Amino acid sequence: MSAHTDRYESAVTRYFEAWNSREPEDLSKAVAVTWAEDGTYTDSLSDVGGHAEIAAVITAAHEQFPGFAFRLAGPVDGHHDTARFAWELVNEADGSAPVAGSDVITLDGDGRIKTVLGFLDRVPTGA
Repeated sequence: MSAHTDRYESAVTRYFEAWNSREPEDLSKAVAVTWAEDGTYTDSLSDVGGHAEIAAVITAAHEQFPGFAFRLAGPVDGHHDTARFAWELVNEADGSAPVAGSDVITLDGDGRIKTVLGFLDRVPTGA
């Protein structure tokens, strides 16, 4: 594993720590460590920028899916300042994963996320 690969794995690990933070203070800290100041998050439902707006999207996801956690689903693939990976939203009670997607991230020189482009690959019926 090269230093470059470690860089992507580290960024994605922090990304999931942010997405799985439920307490507001923990979430604020995790987002600040994970994203650049002017970082963005864009998917089919959201297009936001800055730490406060990103934290609000994460909070809304937990409100919509209480008792669920985001998990990496497969390897992280990266080159240059860009990485991609798949994820699932897993019900911690029964292990089901009604939501799954894949994200493409770009990193700044410090290894923090500049942009996230998210794609939903599986969503609950009626969602």
